[in-house]
Amino acid sequence: MDYREEIRELREKLNENSYLYYVLDAPVMDDHEYDLLNRRLEELEAEHPEEITPDSPTQRVGGELLGGFEKYTHEVPLESLRDVFNMQETGEFCLDMEKELNLSPEYSIEPKVDGLSVALEYRDGLFYKGATRGDGRVGEDVTENLKTIRAIPMKLPDKLPRLIVRGEVYMSRSVFEEINADLELEGKKLLKNPRNAAAGSLRQKDPKLAAKRKLDIEIFNLQYAEGIEFQTHDETLKYLASQKFKIMPYKILKGYENIKNEIERINNSRGEYGFDIDGAVIKLNDLKQRELLGSTAKFPKWAVAFKYPPEEKESRVKNIVIQVGRTGVLTPKAELEPVLLAGTTVTSATLHNQDYIIEKDVRIGDYVIVRKAGEIIPEIVKVELEKRPDDAKSYIFPEVCPVCGAPVRRDEGGAAVYCTGAECPDFSDKGNDREI
Repeated sequence: MDYREEIRELREKLNENSYLYYVLDAPVMDDHEYDLLNRRLEELEAEHPEEITPDSPTQRVGGELLGGFEKYTHEVPLESLRDVFNMQETGEFCLDMEKELNLSPEYSIEPKVDGLSVALEYRDGLFYKGATRGDGRVGEDVTENLKTIRAIPMKLPDKLPRLIVRGEVYMSRSVFEEINADLELEGKKLLKNPRNAAAGSLRQKDPKLAAKRKLDIEIFNLQYAEGIEFQTHDETLKYLASQKFKIMPYKILKGYENIKNEIERINNSRGEYGFDIDGAVIKLNDLKQRELLGSTAKFPKWAVAFKYPPEEKESRVKNIVIQVGRTGVLTPKAELEPVLLAGTTVTSATLHNQDYIIEKDVRIGDYVIVRKAGEIIPEIVKVELEKRPDDAKSYIFPEVCPVCGAPVRRDEGGAAVYCTGAECPDFSDKGNDREI
């Protein structure tokens, strides 16, 4: 087979599987097969560098270090939304829409991802540039880092002269938990929440490091399209899905009661999404109606964001245990009576270190208020002192490692406590971190 033909076939196979895997969650080949094909493509492109194209899957791994981020002026401003915090305010918004339009309009309702808003620009069907929202009018060009996100297509089926879409970049729960688990075992500072982690990853000066963070994206709006017209938001999203974008899940509904029910359904289903959400977005479906209503100096008049309050529940500390990580750091963890939070059952919460336990005054047997920090990490918000039982026991860090019996030491200038024995790192290097 001619090398040009082989390169073309490899690119098509790899790009199609990436779409099936990262967008549709329906891969047709396993990781090993994908890696072998990708390596073969890398070899052919190394032999024939003149054949490398922007849409090649080999170009997603990240290029050279970035000296800085250039400014990017958005063709269409990336507006923020006015927040509403209860159903009364939501009902008032719907009533305002009916009065302004003199009819009962259709709305698009979707989860509000707590991520980082970006614009993706395509020219003649090829990914050209991508930028952060910034102040809505001017953002930062983060094209090289965006290329590492596998759900972003490098080449579209249609070759429109120019196309701009808006999406939300995020770090999935599973990736966030994986990274924080590693950081905790190494005694390092944890990532605060998925949104901050995504923002920091997208602004990495080294695209290769950004690639390791495994960011994802949901597309939720068509900003600009040259050579094609649409009547509704629903039409634009269906078109973008046909162009192999990963589209934010949404519903088209009419009437306040239906909108209210959908907002509640999304809230009750928060744990079922792979991404962290902090609300629901309600916006008019008809594009001409949007144009008619326009925007204020800050927000579009045709959309609002319903913000969910953090979910907090009571539990009880059954025990406090020590986890010894692969670097020998001792991390305390509260074992809790099971409680359902943000769609998942929580049975433990990190206590970080001895200082944290003292500051919160957490004792074994205490009733505590628990929530998920950033909707992900279970944390103890406060101790319900008025409910403290007489037999509640204070917890003091052990003076020797519970795994190997060696003395422990506190990090100078820090709060971390380490085992001084050599066995703990050796033990945990085998992937067998132990809780005592």
